[in-house]
Amino acid sequence: MSGYGVPEVVATGLRFPEGPVAMPDGSVLLVEIARGTLTRIAPDGGLSVVAELGGGPNGLAIGPDGAAYVCNNGGFEWIEAGSLLFPGHAANAEACGSIQRVDLTTGAVTTLYDSFESERLKGPNDIVFDTTGGFWFTDHGQVRDTGRDHGAVYYATADGSKISRQRADMMGPNGIGLSPDRNTLYVSETMTARVWAMDVVAPGELAPPPPWAPGHFVGTPPAFRLLDSMAIEKSGRICVGTMVEGGITIFDPDSGGSEFVPLPDVGITNIAFGGADQRDAYITASTTGTLYRVRWPRPGLIVN
Repeated sequence: MSGYGVPEVVATGLRFPEGPVAMPDGSVLLVEIARGTLTRIAPDGGLSVVAELGGGPNGLAIGPDGAAYVCNNGGFEWIEAGSLLFPGHAANAEACGSIQRVDLTTGAVTTLYDSFESERLKGPNDIVFDTTGGFWFTDHGQVRDTGRDHGAVYYATADGSKISRQRADMMGPNGIGLSPDRNTLYVSETMTARVWAMDVVAPGELAPPPPWAPGHFVGTPPAFRLLDSMAIEKSGRICVGTMVEGGITIFDPDSGGSEFVPLPDVGITNIAFGGADQRDAYITASTTGTLYRVRWPRPGLIVN
């Protein structure tokens, strides 16, 4: 980990944390999928529940109105493997995912979207706002006894009035992020371990995909790893939470090359940047229920 700080434990005892967001007051908001909560981590590591969300809150972003917007996958069955916790199949026979809004002052929860054209959302996963106040999100799908949902990429307005499906039939889209100039949308697929780039041609609109692919191929790890959520550096490099071999994979979108930063958990799922210089990387180690902070050699792009 040359150039990267030693991982510092910020909080433990979390129930499969994801979606960290560094807040201006020094706290960190995140979701706990297995607990069904939006949780605040104080600077001293203390935990407090902001809102009870139910289901499976999976991704989190702060909107332009200061509220929290949550991707809720509907819930998992859970597998205990010693001290580690793993998500299994969907907890429900039918799709029941949603996008929720949380008032951070009152804790009030509103469901903004639960379907597209009468089709229920299956497993909303990760979310990023653009400069117009709308947001992109991935629907990762779910795994049930009958098989796996493929998933899709959506765009929606923050007032709950409009949702569109912009890329269908992806293989489990998970992490989502925007380039520094906001002209490129990046999406990671978990099981294929591929990162794709898609051209944004207008607010909420993607250019048509090339043949046989959902976008322009960015890269994939050189070994068997699974990809989760992402954050973008100011330089444009794409930092992706990586599982099986736990760590952060950093892709160069120009060359397709990658660098790997190992971390002590097989389930490193999310990274977010914060701090005065945007070089504090907050990383969720989900299977052990830990939030780490790592000093990063380069500043991240703050999107919220």
